[in-house]
Amino acid sequence: MKTKVKKDKGLYIVLISVHGLIRADDLELGRDADTGGQTLYVVELAKALAAHPDVARVDLFTRKVIDSKVSTDYSRDHELLAPDTQLIRIGCGPRRYLRKETLWPYLDEFIDGSLQYLSSEGLVPDVIHSHYADAGYVGARLAGLLGVPLVHTGHSLGRDKLKQLRKKGLLKEAIQRQYHIDQRIEAEEITLGTAAMVVASTKQEIEEQYARYDNYQPRRMVVIPPGVDLSRFHPFDGSEINTDIYQALCRFLREPSKPMILALSRADERKNIASLVQAYGESDELKQCANLIIVAGNRDDIREMEKGPREVLAQLLHLIDRYDLYGKVAYPKHHSPADVPILYRLAAHSKGIFVNPALTEPFGLTLIEAAASGLPLVATHDGGPRDILAYCDNGQLIDPLDIEGIQQALSHALRDTRQWQRWAKNGIDGAFRHFSWPGHTETYLHSIRKFLPDTPAMNLPQPGKSRLPTVRRLAFAAIDNTLLGDDASLANLMGHLRKHKDHCGYGLATGRSVEAALRFLKRKRLPIPDILITSVGTEIHYGHKRDRLVEDINWHRHIDYRWLPSALKRIMRQFKGLKLLPATEQRTHKISYTYDAERAPTLREIKRELRQNDLHAKLILSEDRNLDLLPIRASKGLAIRYISMKWGIPLENVLVVGDSGNDEEMLMGETLGVVVGNHSPEL
Repeated sequence: MKTKVKKDKGLYIVLISVHGLIRADDLELGRDADTGGQTLYVVELAKALAAHPDVARVDLFTRKVIDSKVSTDYSRDHELLAPDTQLIRIGCGPRRYLRKETLWPYLDEFIDGSLQYLSSEGLVPDVIHSHYADAGYVGARLAGLLGVPLVHTGHSLGRDKLKQLRKKGLLKEAIQRQYHIDQRIEAEEITLGTAAMVVASTKQEIEEQYARYDNYQPRRMVVIPPGVDLSRFHPFDGSEINTDIYQALCRFLREPSKPMILALSRADERKNIASLVQAYGESDELKQCANLIIVAGNRDDIREMEKGPREVLAQLLHLIDRYDLYGKVAYPKHHSPADVPILYRLAAHSKGIFVNPALTEPFGLTLIEAAASGLPLVATHDGGPRDILAYCDNGQLIDPLDIEGIQQALSHALRDTRQWQRWAKNGIDGAFRHFSWPGHTETYLHSIRKFLPDTPAMNLPQPGKSRLPTVRRLAFAAIDNTLLGDDASLANLMGHLRKHKDHCGYGLATGRSVEAALRFLKRKRLPIPDILITSVGTEIHYGHKRDRLVEDINWHRHIDYRWLPSALKRIMRQFKGLKLLPATEQRTHKISYTYDAERAPTLREIKRELRQNDLHAKLILSEDRNLDLLPIRASKGLAIRYISMKWGIPLENVLVVGDSGNDEEMLMGETLGVVVGNHSPEL
């Protein structure tokens, strides 16, 4: 199904949110650690952007899931979200639902699937906007291949998560095993180095969280308070008493009319529900004057849940039993999205408090919803709540690890009725004034217009005249240790390629320069291939005759993005163990060194120094001794994807054969990758 763009003019925006269960209606918020505020945010952002007169179309890319344990909704290829906006599901990895930490090996497939979709539609987005680290990894590569600006929203950041987990006593090795934190942080660094604009919810997020990154560049960051659909959130009107969710709460409580201390979040360790239960359980005053309501996702059987939520809920039940809180605490097994506004209004009607004790809270969607419902807040002093309470003046901030501080804040909020009334009114006024979607969208579009061309680009470029439009398959090979080594087999391969030349093209993808590659072909008496990808993917040439090779100038211009070779060489001079190779080995978009691992810094240390100087390059180590610096948009893998897209040859029809570290990207994703038996150790 293809969706026709209804507006004659306007921007085409692609949003990417890889993980979580996303659909148009009845989002399963709180189902697990991956299906929370971010999934609701991207759906509502897509709708709000598409409703703006300057936007022609919005597509939200997410992962396709075919799994009997979840709804069949998540297996549909397309789903209409609203006029001019749709959900596009891209298959990658196993068909089943996976938690986000296990998706990293499959993201290249998501990139390739996204390119195939855009090619089938014949469209190039004007902006790509990625959400969270995994989408940043995808978005940085898509934006690079398409030559369009990337906007990124982190939602939560790996370095901050690492800090919080280490504070709780977890060892770095255990964190790495469970969360793949190093891979996530590196993806975030790459994203920040690529993005034209980073959207943050708060100033604190920029100054205290993004500032920990080597690619921290505050001039590319903008604070846009998150938009919220507030149409469902309003003060108590009396209809709430007859609802199923109210009856579910009453099953737990001896005195349901007492003020409610309401906590609503996923069953996630970072949400710090245990500290709230401890604070309540150890305070005779709170137990006497209020009920505690914990709404932590949906469950049927705790034993069948994933490890993280299972452990959080088991700890919750243990604490309830330890403090003998039966009759004072409600923890319903199920709730629907329609129940959430009712819960806020019931708590407000009881003169209660909404509490968010999370260790880190970059967003704070539930705080805005509670505020719009007239429910005052007690919330963590980390991240989003700081700005929300600054805008709304409707509650108090707490240290989420200070049990006594949580107790005092809750007691004070429940006792002071005049302050409670003032906070309730301020919250309603502030939420609608500062956090509506129309205001968010207007600020967003104003910000991105600064780096957009005057004319939106809605159509993919068409290929020029060449034999390539007639072939339906391509075969690429590296040279050293791949084509070389067995002359008889090489001759046999060339015979097959000649036999099938009408439908199969042939290319080389090498770290050598184009001149060195041509010398190799002449020495081996091999034909000039259809495509030569040389200098580790920084140059592309076409042709069948040695003296008539045509360079792809568009690729040359495309990879020039943020490439500052003189500044890079100046920084690299300070490092020992690196020797700049002769001028014959240098190219316009490749700086090459010999690398002495015993004397030189690690690649991570070199990257960090470059990023802190706002310099951007890919570092590719081959055979443990050759180090190449390339533009961030260049590699053999990205060159092959560019060729696939330009000439309309699906990646599943592209065979790639390689042997070393600089072949890695071309072997990933949807290409038909072959690693030769004599490959280098780094591959």
